Amino acid sequence: MKALFIGLGGIGQRHLRNLRTIAAERGETLEILAYRVRRYARVLTDQLGVEDGKDLESLHSLKVFDHLENALYEDPEVAFICNPTSLHIFVALQAAKAGCHLFLEKPVSHNLDGVDELLEVTRQRRLVTLVGYQLRFHPLLRRIKQLLDQEAIGRILAVRIEVGEDIRKWHPYEDYRQTYASRRDLGGGVILSQIHEMDYAHWFFGMPRRVFALGGHLSNLEVDVEDVASILMEFTRDGRTLPVHFHEDYVQFPPSRGCQIIGDAGKIILDLRGLSLSVYDAAGKIGESRTLEGFERNKLFLDEMSHFLACVRGEEQPIVPLEDGVRSLRMALAARQSLAEGNVVTL
Repeated sequence: MKALFIGLGGIGQRHLRNLRTIAAERGETLEILAYRVRRYARVLTDQLGVEDGKDLESLHSLKVFDHLENALYEDPEVAFICNPTSLHIFVALQAAKAGCHLFLEKPVSHNLDGVDELLEVTRQRRLVTLVGYQLRFHPLLRRIKQLLDQEAIGRILAVRIEVGEDIRKWHPYEDYRQTYASRRDLGGGVILSQIHEMDYAHWFFGMPRRVFALGGHLSNLEVDVEDVASILMEFTRDGRTLPVHFHEDYVQFPPSRGCQIIGDAGKIILDLRGLSLSVYDAAGKIGESRTLEGFERNKLFLDEMSHFLACVRGEEQPIVPLEDGVRSLRMALAARQSLAEGNVVTL
């Protein structure tokens, strides 16, 4: 396989390592092309530390290009779009028009410009597209989806979802003020950067009808984007209103990530940081409790990569196709619009 990487920061290098691991296990030949602009040489670990004395391009025998069209002239089969959010669509369109199957990091973009064209090109050319929502592969979230489909806690009445972490601790190898998540020109802000939660809410409940958001740049972080957001979305389930509240921030430490789903016959509590899931019955007793001892976060990304490659081989269908990525993007953009205007936004 010939693979093109566009963006080799923390997530790009993770995907590159995992692609090499899976190719080696299958005994497949792999050629890596890279379109690079900044050409940082640092090699990052799974824990986002820097491996001293190593050079990225030499370590992975990268064939590097300064111009995207030259890289695409090499006829790569797949392209990994891992550059900053605001640059996704421009390069993804060129790769799709060249016939590349796309692994597109989340979020799809920072606005809807060019999104319909990308959808049309990928459909016309019958290209595989997968958006990088690795939480879809999380065993605890998958279990919640099963429980909801089985109506294990009865009618769903309300949902609370939270994700908060100090952005200064995300990438210890770089100044947080220069990361894409901190910069409006690169598509940053907590609503877009922490969009995983909106994706799994869409997976569980479909698209919301209305969105209202409060928040903004409320901390003393040196960023030009919103760092706290409190978002209320109105979903419908079985013809009834379902309120879902999201809290997102760039400041919490220790971090917090999880959700509570309240039904009329029980409750589900997920702690993604503690890797635990508790399911309560109508009497308040625990009916199910799971903890993932020793779970390695990179397994989510390995499973995601294996799935993408199986889709490229025609063995599976993408569980997070581009269409789903666009839906979660619309949710996030509605929240940003509401935050800016102070109004309820209807989808």
